[in-house]
Amino acid sequence: MWLSSLALLLTQPLSSLPIYFANRYLVLDATSLLFIVVVNTVFLGICVYLYSRERHLPALTQDILTRASLMLLFMVVINIGLMANHLVLLWTLIEITTLCAAPLVARGDAPNPRATAWRYMLYSSMTLGITFLGFMALTQSAYVRGVEISFMVDQLGASLTIDPDAWQRLGLALMLFGLGGKLGLAPLYGWLPETYEGSPTTTSALLASVQFNISVVAVFRILQIFHGTEVDFVSQELLVMGYVSLVVAAIQIMASTNYKRLIAYACVSSSGVIALGLSVGKAAAYGVVLYIVSNAFVKSLLFLTAGRMRVVYGTNQVGPLSGVIHTLPLAGVLFTGGIFALLGFPPFASFLAEMLILSGIVQSGNLLAFTLMCVTLTVIFVATGRTLFPMLWGAPGVVVHATPESWITTLPKIGFMCVLVMLGTYTPDLFTDLLRAVAVSIGG
Repeated sequence: MWLSSLALLLTQPLSSLPIYFANRYLVLDATSLLFIVVVNTVFLGICVYLYSRERHLPALTQDILTRASLMLLFMVVINIGLMANHLVLLWTLIEITTLCAAPLVARGDAPNPRATAWRYMLYSSMTLGITFLGFMALTQSAYVRGVEISFMVDQLGASLTIDPDAWQRLGLALMLFGLGGKLGLAPLYGWLPETYEGSPTTTSALLASVQFNISVVAVFRILQIFHGTEVDFVSQELLVMGYVSLVVAAIQIMASTNYKRLIAYACVSSSGVIALGLSVGKAAAYGVVLYIVSNAFVKSLLFLTAGRMRVVYGTNQVGPLSGVIHTLPLAGVLFTGGIFALLGFPPFASFLAEMLILSGIVQSGNLLAFTLMCVTLTVIFVATGRTLFPMLWGAPGVVVHATPESWITTLPKIGFMCVLVMLGTYTPDLFTDLLRAVAVSIGG
């Protein structure tokens, strides 16, 4: 799957896109090409990690066929969904990924993993149900105006009106609100911390780095459809959800004593940054796309490394851990690098992306959004450092005997770190052009 995605990137010039197939229900354009490459690269790393873990855990060996089958089905649906040129088809495929992921969540080490999986399904169904109500409202808008409506991404824009239309605005609001819940934006973020914490390490990485991105693509499709229509309305809704998400994440991170849950709330914070950047568009769009790509690798790196610490220490609580970098030097260094990348430090791509987003916000004249983003990111940095830095660099509090990781297990995490540094220092022209094309498609 990864080789196929890489072949597409190398053989399909941007000038030849978009390419339609399956009666125009599927399309290969800049957006689908970018995210196909990103999610399959992440999935390759997760697969290599899981393969190496399976060789040393008898319990995982017994379950590996079922788990691998679910993961492969999940990825096949994801790849088709990324190319969907029909909103209802894309909506259906996102729901199918939820059905594939729920049994994987139920294999976690939460006190009641099945209950966690059911709540994950309930939240997902609710957010996607809200999105479907948005489709119905758009249909009603077209019916009232006597217009034929098609939910093909490249045709739906012709059914819209630039005149004030309550049904159209309601449909747009519900679609963004529902998909915002899938991204972990407030107020429908409650499923995310519990699910990411309670799931197996590889499942947490899949949800945070792969399923998250198909939801991002759905939001991008809506922005592409409504490009030039209801721009202010879209901006205001994304701005409010971004504001609230950053505030919620900052408060929760300050109170968190669980390193895996802290990563989950940092994901909520990242969603808030993305929403703020999308609300500005224009100059911030390239930064948003780079930030999303960077975060896919950051989240996978952190969750896979957190899995190593969980195996050695037997807990997700910060309290019993101290001096991780002394006990587990490589895992400690990788986790530290991942935290710095998550917080937006150079030389990682997230630093450049956040600077571009902040620059775009300033150029738009929204100083309130600029101030709030700076303040909340500062609070998150201080709170994260106060919680995690003693865990990483403090004097060892307990004596643990850790068996060395095989080079196969560490290879994906080192690879993710290298990608993050590369994206922040030097990006090949081919990939830069692809990022720019996606940014232009969403109003950049």
